[in-house]
Amino acid sequence: MTRLCEGRVAIVTGAARGVGREHALLLAKHGAKVVVNDLGAAVDGTGADRSFAQQVADEIEADKGEAIVNGDDVSDFDGAKNLIDQAINTYGKLDILVNNAGILRDRMLVNMTEEEWDAVIAVHLKGTFAPSRHAAAYWRAMSKEKDAPVSGRIINTSSTSGIYGNVGQTNYGAAKAGIAAFTIIAARELGRFGVTVNAISPSAYTRMTDNLREYTEEEIAVRAPRWVAPTVVYLASDEAQDITGRVIQAGAGMVAVCEGWRRGAQIEAMDDPVALGPKLREMVGQVRRNSGMDGFELD
Repeated sequence: MTRLCEGRVAIVTGAARGVGREHALLLAKHGAKVVVNDLGAAVDGTGADRSFAQQVADEIEADKGEAIVNGDDVSDFDGAKNLIDQAINTYGKLDILVNNAGILRDRMLVNMTEEEWDAVIAVHLKGTFAPSRHAAAYWRAMSKEKDAPVSGRIINTSSTSGIYGNVGQTNYGAAKAGIAAFTIIAARELGRFGVTVNAISPSAYTRMTDNLREYTEEEIAVRAPRWVAPTVVYLASDEAQDITGRVIQAGAGMVAVCEGWRRGAQIEAMDDPVALGPKLREMVGQVRRNSGMDGFELD
């Protein structure tokens, strides 16, 4: 088997279960040394149990790979730095950062509490920013030291809830939409150092999606988290140096490159809102409708 990430060092956050676990296992199978980061919290972010992350590391080592466990909170700026430093101090370098950690606190907007909003934004959005910021600083320094680009990879985790929208998830969706925008901007900033930044939007059956609706056995099989990991491993490899700033949907029987916001119908500016109204309404009727959760235009 061709090993796409031979000798590379990867961090996977939220790697103890679900999609993150599959990322860690497949990266290791393709030759990466993996830092398995996870607090071992419940779906809502409460509690902690590092044994789940240790099980993943043990599984990698049983398959003759290399892995260590990290229990830092990625939404804590100093904790995120410790995570990056642990990878570098243990393995001598860092090549890949997969930002996957996340929690759910679903609630309709009219009932959502400030704490439910803050907790989700912190883990997803700040938990993507903080490790990325410290990894980016490391790669910039390495690029200057070598006087040449590095081959760094940041792979973030967005969601159909963020790029398409899902009722009951204003906090989660806002964070995931923010991650998509973060990905595009960071890709533009870090390209000169040789760092690519992409995001995946996983379609997978995990403990985080189990309570969203009823799933058939066939749906559970086709939505197994293992179908998401191959996209991440390819993006993490040297072969993907020319792919950056993209959001890629993976799982549920497909892989798709998502298209972002684009300017649609347009007119010259008008200073009269009364006159503008009919023109605006006309333009709304000319452009494509927003997508549903399946990624296709709503009827």
